[in-house]
Amino acid sequence: MGARPSSPLDAEQQRRLRRQADALLRSLLPRYRAQLAASVLAQVCEELGPREPARAQLLPSKKLPRVREHRGPLSQLRGRPPRWQPVFCVLRGDGRLEWFSHREELESGGRPLGSAALTGYTLLTSQREYLRHLDALCPDPSGDPAQGEPDPLLHAPVSFPLFLHHPYRGHLRFSAATREAQRAWKLALQGGIRLRGTVLQRSPAPAARAFLDAVRLHRQHRGHFGEDDVTLGSDAEVLTALLMRERLPAWGLRGAGAGARAELLDAVYTAVLARASAGLRAFQPEKDELLASLERTIRPDLDQTLRLREALAGRLRADVQGPLESCLCRVDAQLPQVTQTLLSTVGATLEAVRTLLAQGVGRLCGHLREDPSGPRLRREVYVFGEMPWDPALMQKCYREAARIRGRLGQQVAPFGFLGTQSLVFGIQDLAQQLMADAVATFLQLADQCLTTALDRDQAAQQLEKVRGRTLKELPSIEGAVLATGSQVLTAEGIYEDVVRGALLQRIDRELMKALGASNTPDPQADCQEPPRDQGVAGRREAGPGGRALAADWTPGALLVCRALVRGGASTTEDPFKARPASAGRKAA
Repeated sequence: MGARPSSPLDAEQQRRLRRQADALLRSLLPRYRAQLAASVLAQVCEELGPREPARAQLLPSKKLPRVREHRGPLSQLRGRPPRWQPVFCVLRGDGRLEWFSHREELESGGRPLGSAALTGYTLLTSQREYLRHLDALCPDPSGDPAQGEPDPLLHAPVSFPLFLHHPYRGHLRFSAATREAQRAWKLALQGGIRLRGTVLQRSPAPAARAFLDAVRLHRQHRGHFGEDDVTLGSDAEVLTALLMRERLPAWGLRGAGAGARAELLDAVYTAVLARASAGLRAFQPEKDELLASLERTIRPDLDQTLRLREALAGRLRADVQGPLESCLCRVDAQLPQVTQTLLSTVGATLEAVRTLLAQGVGRLCGHLREDPSGPRLRREVYVFGEMPWDPALMQKCYREAARIRGRLGQQVAPFGFLGTQSLVFGIQDLAQQLMADAVATFLQLADQCLTTALDRDQAAQQLEKVRGRTLKELPSIEGAVLATGSQVLTAEGIYEDVVRGALLQRIDRELMKALGASNTPDPQADCQEPPRDQGVAGRREAGPGGRALAADWTPGALLVCRALVRGGASTTEDPFKARPASAGRKAA
């Protein structure tokens, strides 16, 4: 957050925070180690398992997820006492915001006045809404308005505000000069917040999946069986948010003024984040060695491991079938509505991707016919290639996903699912990735078919053909397989796979109903699911073409419905009281 003259934490408070962060790491790391084995097994099975027949598909984009760098002058409320001061801000491609006293300081390589990774922030562009948020965040139990430390500058009219608030960090308060500048910054900052928040969810690395599963198991051990947005951010940021949630009530901040409370929370967050980062860095060599060892040991014994796992799953399935069916009956009534909400949102989002791609190709062909000069064409091709990273263009796709939040939140909140922000980000990430893949596919196919022998009309006709082929490979509804990892040969892990298998049968049934598929299988006929080791999260013979609809069609439905089962009636109650006695013990 930038340099500070001093910390509001004394030496004893800082030592206590370090001890608490170390205790959290000691509790989490054993689960992390176990989940590393599970994730490596899933990855090996994905590599060696049966493949679907080859079919046309988009080429993967080689560009890493990023946000387009954005810069410009703003006013910032800062200083002691705070006052509005001009600054020059830069949003970096990795989602970090920096601000300087003026442009020349940036261009000369000077140090910024401050900086912030945008993980966990929420952007508000309404002054009234921000003030309501402050009142809710720090209510005064005495009723004395003087205790609330109101800032008169916040109540002074701000024409085009950009307020970034965080539950544990200092708020960032900026103002743009015009509505157009405010909108441009809004789109850029929203992209940075999403990029920083979904770094673990996007990662294909076994370690990322293992970490997320370890956090989930840690929270279940603490009595939190629902799903929420605590796993947004990097591994160190997730651990910091976990500790802040667990320990915040014990820190006695109620009654503190808004300014003092924000300053103390920011200092606590910074100290915990530094300790968590150091602890994870210290674990890195052991993690690398463990991953390499698992690769060497899992591959030779893969078949035997899977046979043993399936045998154990069969025994657990028989033990929990009755209680499981009784519990899942509570999901049945809500599942059709949730499925329709997700399908309609994903479908609308990806239809926006198709429309945007078609418009981009149309513009490219039009420029080719009007001005086939080399420099102009190269410039237009560059603009087309940057479409996935253009926040203004992609906003048309992102807007469809954002509309789901309120409606879906009401549908799934009774089951303990509070992670709608993660779902929105996930659908937006999917839209951006599909757009990036479609653009990469179009450009590569265009490069193959265009030659110098073609005149501009012939070249435009070839591009039109490539557009049709690319759009055909971009399905109207597509999904990403939700790789949820797998718990290797622990009764608890196999138990969860049994539960997931029964739930996925119901999800498939609802998806096929919604999609108008015939010959819907009886969900009671076979409630078993091979472990996700066979291709992660549901590669089963379930549905037309032998493809698992729950895995291939709905990146969000699996996440929601998995949470419905895990969540139970609340986030503090295990929905499966009748766990088998062996759950939690090693089964091998």
